Formats: sequence, C-alpha cells, structure tokens
Amino acid sequence: MTAIADHQPPRNPGGPGSPAERPGAVRALWRLRAYARPALPALTGSAAAALAGQLIALSIPQVLQGIVDGPLSDGDRSAVLPLALLVFGLGAAEAAMFALRRWLVLTPTTRVEARMRTALYAKLQDLPVSFHDRWPSGQLLSRAVTDLGLIRRWLAFGLVLLVVNLIVIVVGLAILISMSWLLGLVFLVCAIPLWVVGYRFEGRYSEVSRRSQDQAGDLATAVEEAVHGIRVLKAFGRGAHALRSFRARAETLRSTEMEKARLDANIWVWLLLLPALALAACLVLGVWLTAEGQLSVGQLVAFFATATVLAWPIESIGFLLAFALDARTATDRFFDVLDAPNEVTDPPRPVRVERPRGELAFEAVHFRYPDAPDPVRDLLDGVDLVVRPGETMALVGLTGSGKTTMTALTTRLYDVTSGSVTLDGVDVRALTREDLRTHIAMAFEDATLFSASVRENVLLGRPDLASQDPQTRAEADRVLDDALRIAQAGFAVELPQGLDTKVGEEGMSLSGGQRQRLALARAIAANPSVLVLDDPLSALDVATEERVERELRAVLAGTTALIVAHRPSTVMLADRVAVLEEGRVTAVGTHAELLRDSEHYRFVLSSLEDEQRRSHADDLDDEREVLR
Repeated sequence: MTAIADHQPPRNPGGPGSPAERPGAVRALWRLRAYARPALPALTGSAAAALAGQLIALSIPQVLQGIVDGPLSDGDRSAVLPLALLVFGLGAAEAAMFALRRWLVLTPTTRVEARMRTALYAKLQDLPVSFHDRWPSGQLLSRAVTDLGLIRRWLAFGLVLLVVNLIVIVVGLAILISMSWLLGLVFLVCAIPLWVVGYRFEGRYSEVSRRSQDQAGDLATAVEEAVHGIRVLKAFGRGAHALRSFRARAETLRSTEMEKARLDANIWVWLLLLPALALAACLVLGVWLTAEGQLSVGQLVAFFATATVLAWPIESIGFLLAFALDARTATDRFFDVLDAPNEVTDPPRPVRVERPRGELAFEAVHFRYPDAPDPVRDLLDGVDLVVRPGETMALVGLTGSGKTTMTALTTRLYDVTSGSVTLDGVDVRALTREDLRTHIAMAFEDATLFSASVRENVLLGRPDLASQDPQTRAEADRVLDDALRIAQAGFAVELPQGLDTKVGEEGMSLSGGQRQRLALARAIAANPSVLVLDDPLSALDVATEERVERELRAVLAGTTALIVAHRPSTVMLADRVAVLEEGRVTAVGTHAELLRDSEHYRFVLSSLEDEQRRSHADDLDDEREVLR
C-alpha cells in the first residue's frame, strides 16, 4: 500500500548523500554564501555587537581587580562607588550589545530563508516528472520547511556565536596568561582534550544527524500519504495497520534522536568536566601563588572572574558544533535537490512557433523510463504515427501497451529515449517548454485540482486572462462559460460561492466525475492547437459521457486531438484509430477499417465493451441503491 510504503529519498552512493564522499562541514556550509551574501553586512554587524559585548564582559574582571587591590585594600570606601558604577555601566553596555546582535540579524536572515525557499520551489517546478517519480513528497516538504528553518537559525545565531565565542576564548586565554602565565598554561593544557573530543564528535554526529533528518522526511511522507489516502484506509479498514506502520517509523526516528542525544550528552560531559577540573587546579595553584606573594588577591579574583566569563563560550562550543553539523546536513539536503540534473531543458536557441497548424508526429520513437532495469525492452519500441492537422486520433491498446506514455511525450513530461516527436515538423525539443505547453494542452485520467477557486482552476492555462480589467474579465467569463458547457461542468455554478468556490485540497470535496469534468474544461479553456486527452471521461456515467462527447465533437472539429480511449464510445469521437501493441503502432485506420482488418483491434474493442457493460451495470446498481 502506497500510504505505508517504506520510502527513502534517492541517494547516489558516489554523490552528496554518501557520508564517505560528502564535502567537509566548512566547505558544505560555504555553499550558502550565494544566498547569505545580501545578509553579510547584518551578520558582520551582529558578530561585531556580540564580540563587543563579550569583550566588555571580559573587561569587568579588570575593574574588579582594581577594586580589590585598590579601595578595598586601602580601606577607601568612597572610591568603591565610581568603580561599582563603572561595573554597572559595563553590564548595561553588554546587555545593549546583546539586544543589538539579535535586532541586526532578525530580518535579513528571514529574507535569506525566503530566497532559498523560492529557489528550491523554482527548482522543483523546473525538474522533470522523472525526478518527482523518484522523490517522496514528504522528503521535499521537510527540506522546504524544516531544513531551511534550521539553516536560518544557524545563520542568525549559531554561526555568529560560534565565530565570536572562538575569538573570545582565544582573547580570554591570552588575558589569563597575561595575569599569570602558570595559571593560564594550566587552564590551556586542560582545554586541549576538548579539541580532540570535538574532532571525533564531528564525524559521528554528522552521520547520525543526516540519518535523523532523512527519517523525519520519511515520517512526513507517511503522514501526507495517509491523509491523502484516508478514504482508502477507511474503506479497507486499514487504519490500525497504517498506525502501526507509522508508529514503527516514529520509533525509528526516536531511536536515532536518542542516539544524537547520547552523542550530544557525551561531549557535554567533557565540556563541563574539563573546565571544572581546570578551575579546580587553578584555584589550588592560585591560592598557593597568592600565599607566596607571586599573585595579588585582586589578580586572583580577576583571573577567576575572567575564567567564569569564559565558561559560557567554552560550554557553548558543544551545542554550537552540533548546531553547525545539523546545519551542514540541512545544507547538504537542500543542495541534493538544487544539484539534481535536469534532462528536460530548453534548447539554447529555441524555435518559435506562433500558431501551429497542429500536425503531431511520432518518428521512430523509443522510450524507457529512467529507472527501468537494463534487461527490460523499451516501453515504446519504434513508434511511428502522424496525426494530421485538425484530425482526432484515438489510441487503443491493452493495459501496459504505452498509450499514456505516448501522451506524456507530447509535452515533454518525459523526453524520448531516441527518435523524435514533432509539431508541424519541428522537434518538440527545439521549442521552449513554455511555448510547447502553450500549443499542446493535456487532460489526465487522474484529474488533479488545486486548492483554489473553480475559476482559477479552469483558467490555469490562460495567464493572458488573469487581468482584472473589465474587458479581460468579460473575455475570461466567456471562455470559462464555454469550457464548462462543453465539459458538462455546469454544477460549478451551483456551488456555494459559484465559480469562486474553493474546491479544497486536490479537489477532494468534489466527486471523481466532477474533478474530471473541471480538468477537461481546463484543457479546453487553454485553446490549444493540439489537445491530448488521456481517458478524461473514465469517471463519468454513460449519460454524462454522451453529453460531453456531443459537445466535444464541435471542439475537436477544428483542433488536432490525440485521445487515449478506454471505452468504445470514446473511439467513436475519432476520425482514425491507432492500435498500440507491445510498444508499437501495429495498425492505423478508421473504426470500420480496423474492425475489418485488425484481429487485435477487435480483441481490444471487445475487452473495452465488456468493461463498459460492467461499468454500466455498476451505474444501474448505484441508481437502484439511491431509489431504495
């Protein structure tokens, strides 16, 4: 069952999904610079504000040293107040720098996220159907939402603090060594193991982080498919089974997150333990140095106050390192999509066709789906077929003969493996995809509508009618009325808000037949030179189908049409019929000619008639049930 299938995003063992060959964290994150460049002034300013705040914090222990070694040692209490006010002022300045840091990056980083999300969406729109066949939608959704949100937070917070805290640690260690080289050296030696632990942590955490984010994408896919397929799950009583499958996925993700948490906890142990041991050693040594007169009390206080200020930057390194590795994984996943090759592209020097006559030809067409195993023969194995301008050609054949695949090649949803598809003698690959899809419109058996109004769905292929000026609006209404009339979709006018009624996600608030009629109206409204219909009437009852076919005849009289026929009545719409058998066109002629000359056509037609009789019987049963 698709709703509970074990989806995984495609991973090329030699590509970015392979932990062994992925670029290093710095190199991977460096790829964000193209999107982050406009925000660099804000990020630099934020880092400067954060650094200023931390340096101010490091200066406070120096004032404390002055207080201890000065007024407190001399007994001059009146001199304490100005220094105390100075400490207060420095603390207020540190708080102001903290607020400034956050204010500077808030808006610019959200714009970076918006640019990246737009780039990802544009890439998804540009990639061919074969890419979307391979990638679960939940994986793409998690990249567009969760991963980009993580990258934004890292740019605004993690990157700035990681850079600043490393600088502060270096400056702080220099200050400690300047106060007492011996104490500073002890503190530094105790910190060295942290870098060893951090290096080992990077490799292990990066792999687990990638696995976690991929599993989160799989979980999103499971939720989306279960919601979209809720009718199927309920109809077959498989809700509990889907829940068990989902729970297993969720448990797998939880286990991976626990593994991440254990790795995170292990590095935190070192980050908390080693500085504490360093401070304990420095305390013992510092008291001895003070007793020996080699260090003043004020210097000892300042040393430990400085070490306290350094505690947060040192402790934060583990969290910030994990954050950076999560961001690196999110960046890898983002560029997995942006780096995906696109085999269906516009030519460098496209041919412009203003208004084609509508001759559609398949010339020695071979096609195999990209993921098909090598031993399998081509699905289309040398197809030759010419649809004349203004002619209606029906495609008939048994299931799996390649009818739907032929229709997909006309608008370059896929490209031919070899051979060519031409429009008025021009290879469709020589046209831009936008130009080609303006001339050829499609209606699919599986009608997909968008969460928009009926008007917006039907006029989807007519961007020229999007303007709201009265003249364009009147033309849009005329086109809309004609398309709905031909597709027998007058029910749309009776919806609660009429043609402005939103049909809901994927049009699931409508019946299958209603969705098909609106999809057919959408193809008709596009006013194409070539109309490609992939069994667009399969969900209609016999009476509605007859009315639609009667109206369609007027439209098809002046339009080239290629129709996949799964019903004998649909065949009657055609001027000629092409018989597809095992990936080849084995016969072309009128219905009468093929009945006379083609045994396979008679066999296919009898199969279609049996299917139509069963469908008609089902319709009668439904009507009787309603009458009861």
